[in-house]
Amino acid sequence: MEFKDYYDTLEVKRDATQDEIKRSYRRLARKYHPDISKETDAEAHFKQVGEAYEVLKDPEKRAAYDQLGANWQAGQDFRPPPDWDQGYEFKGDGFTDAQFSDFFESLFGQQGHRAGPRARGQREFHTRGMDSHARVQIDLEDAYHGGSRVLTLKHSELGADGRPLLRERNLNVKIPKGVKQGQHIRLAQQGSAGIGEGGAGDLYLEIEFARHPLYHVEGKDVYLDLPVTPWEAALGATIKAPTPTGTVDLKIPPNSASGRKLRLKGRGIPAKSAGDFYVVLQVVLPPAGTQAEKEAYRAFEQAVEFNPRRKLGV
Repeated sequence: MEFKDYYDTLEVKRDATQDEIKRSYRRLARKYHPDISKETDAEAHFKQVGEAYEVLKDPEKRAAYDQLGANWQAGQDFRPPPDWDQGYEFKGDGFTDAQFSDFFESLFGQQGHRAGPRARGQREFHTRGMDSHARVQIDLEDAYHGGSRVLTLKHSELGADGRPLLRERNLNVKIPKGVKQGQHIRLAQQGSAGIGEGGAGDLYLEIEFARHPLYHVEGKDVYLDLPVTPWEAALGATIKAPTPTGTVDLKIPPNSASGRKLRLKGRGIPAKSAGDFYVVLQVVLPPAGTQAEKEAYRAFEQAVEFNPRRKLGV
């Protein structure tokens, strides 16, 4: 079954007003009316135009078709999503069996159309709004303590003429303690508005940590690159180290090399099974800019027998 582009059939743009759709339908209906038209396949064209108008003249049907058809092009092989018929229904009097296409029937069913002067009964179309997705950037400290963010979201709604309008709204979002990078937070009924009595969809927020000047995150674990002096690394020391929950006294074991990891268990992202906090030692050499600094390095060279390339055989 092929997807049908009803806008193309009626020779209008996707943002056409209801008046533009009506005028184009009347023009094409006269052009292809089987009683007066000399066009080839006039009757088939007449039915196609009528089917397209049946959908696009109704703001609710048009909105549903627009939601479904955003990712399709005319002629593509089409199958409606498995849950397309969940959450909406047509109710009406005087419906008749007009010969609409299989494509139309697959979307709106046998009761989704009406034809003739008797088919003017009440009808209702209900469908749940689409789920929305957004990304929210938080500070690492928010994952430790919780926080809140005010999000400005854009959403579409139908105007009086049936055209979709883009509006902005502000949403105050609570950031729960213990959220992780990439985690999704579901906000019920904060997505796109439904049609008729259909409820709004849900909003899914993907958590993203802002770049931090001190720490980086891997899953639930948090890492800090900590500069240490050569004598602190060689002799051992107790030094101050920052963490997202405050400063700690960190014991540096003697003979620590650059790149050594020291683990603070349970001080990572809070959770039922909390992550860990890792301190990665980075040995930093003092400068040798002044004469006194140069002499200190030469004295150290004479006092210590050390060849870091010994294992290389040179």
